[in-house]
Amino acid sequence: MEVRAVTKYTGISPQKARLVINEVRGRQAEEALAILEYMPQAAAKVVAKTIKSALANATENFGLEAEDMYISKIVADDAPRRRWRRFGARGRFKPWIRRSSHITVVLDERTD
Repeated sequence: MEVRAVTKYTGISPQKARLVINEVRGRQAEEALAILEYMPQAAAKVVAKTIKSALANATENFGLEAEDMYISKIVADDAPRRRWRRFGARGRFKPWIRRSSHITVVLDERTD
């Protein structure tokens, strides 16, 4: 059975989130949380929070065991970008683009 959790409008760019996501793709959910706990990237906290939410959905809503769950699909998609104004020399305009992302985690039950 597939269980999903989505975190929307995170303040982290999808490119930076994908660096963290690629480390935990396909792993057991509890093992992935242990790995993310010691990663220094800011995206690791957001990804860990989403995986914990998906695990809680699996145990509370569907009565599944947390030990049997693994990450079958995890993606970081583009979210809306904010344009930030910075002014440069000689009256020029230097736009900064602040990117955000949507993180989706799909857990599945591993049966032996």
